[in-house]
Amino acid sequence: MFDNLSDRLESVFKKLKGHGKLTEKNIEEGLREVRMALLEADVHYRVAKQFIADVKARALGQEVMKSLTPGQQVVKIVNDELRELMGSANEELTLSGPTPIPIMLVGLQGSGKTTTAGKLATLLRKKGRTPYLAPVDVYRPAAIDQLQKLGKELSVPVYPSETGMDPATICREARTAAQKEGCDTVLIDTAGRLHVDQELMDELVRIKSAIQPADILLVADAMTGQDAVNIAKSFDDALDIGGVVLTKMDGDARGGAALSIKAVTGKPIKFMGVGEKLNDLEPFHPDRLASSILGMGDVLSFIEKAQENVDDEKAAELERKLRKSQFTLEDFRDQMAQVRKMGPLEDLLGMIPGLGKMKAMKGVKVDERELVKIEAMINSMTPEERRNHAIINGSRRRRIAKGSGATVQDLNRMLKNYTQVMKMVKKLTKGGMRGMKDMLPF
Repeated sequence: MFDNLSDRLESVFKKLKGHGKLTEKNIEEGLREVRMALLEADVHYRVAKQFIADVKARALGQEVMKSLTPGQQVVKIVNDELRELMGSANEELTLSGPTPIPIMLVGLQGSGKTTTAGKLATLLRKKGRTPYLAPVDVYRPAAIDQLQKLGKELSVPVYPSETGMDPATICREARTAAQKEGCDTVLIDTAGRLHVDQELMDELVRIKSAIQPADILLVADAMTGQDAVNIAKSFDDALDIGGVVLTKMDGDARGGAALSIKAVTGKPIKFMGVGEKLNDLEPFHPDRLASSILGMGDVLSFIEKAQENVDDEKAAELERKLRKSQFTLEDFRDQMAQVRKMGPLEDLLGMIPGLGKMKAMKGVKVDERELVKIEAMINSMTPEERRNHAIINGSRRRRIAKGSGATVQDLNRMLKNYTQVMKMVKKLTKGGMRGMKDMLPF
């Protein structure tokens, strides 16, 4: 989402770092370019203006002007101010009060409320909570059907709403039903409109009054840019929302909403939708996003994804096999499956500091179909072939290729890459630092 902004900022900082000593003039020139980059990213003009003023006040201070590395200090200041702009730290969902705790999801039609309800149920269950879903959009049968399907997929109970029922009554009855089911959290998927109108707001105010939710989350489409900020302000004025969920953060929007909402409304972004799967909802961490925008990666999110998806026992067994050079094609297939569970490889590469700035990595698109093909080729092998690739002769190669829908050339390339990796691992594990030094290109 922030690729263009990241590139522009990187260009500005490169110029600033090129100066041995910074002056007020070249700092102002650099910040003028930063301001243009923010406006092009669809950041609210008042937010961009205040941001530049805050950065300038610090950049012209003693910490930069007398620093031995003034360019680096400016980058640090921009990073600090970006974090502050977006809320400085993650704010969690409010889950205090008598159970079952009601959480309202509000927003315009098409913003992704119903899908977000399913994603939030998935997230809450991982935290040990027992969610209950309440479809309150009685004007669109499709919305009720969609939430019921999500509930069935997740094995989460759903209130049997019907069109024509009163929304506030549904919420009260859903809370009672959730209590009987032993659930501790009720996720209320409210109705939306194509635009903000008084009728919608009146209905939401009635629902709020009826159930007194612990938290109200506005679900807003990040692709709408500045409109998302204006929508957030309208809902906040009427309902005093607790926070925002920005959906479609994996899209090609310019990202201005993420950088503007907190400053304009005073309310934090609590979650962001980063894909279409029910696992693709993440807590919003301003510090991590700021680092990512500035090309510093997001190691903490990478570690969290690994902890969530990688089996510790399998990882320990893998380490043992690597040390003993016993890493087979079967192990390779299993590890590839675990890595793929962490999410798209392009996203994972973007979390690693420095990779985003490498020319070779610019615009890199990882073809997931190639990984599927590799898995198919390994699955087409016999257990003996997977454990000892050296026995795979010409006739075996033709059989494996035919069984996996690949070509012999594809199989040859995969086996060659595997043997090269194993040689590298063997050199590292046996040679230690000396082995690593021998592999370096300098």
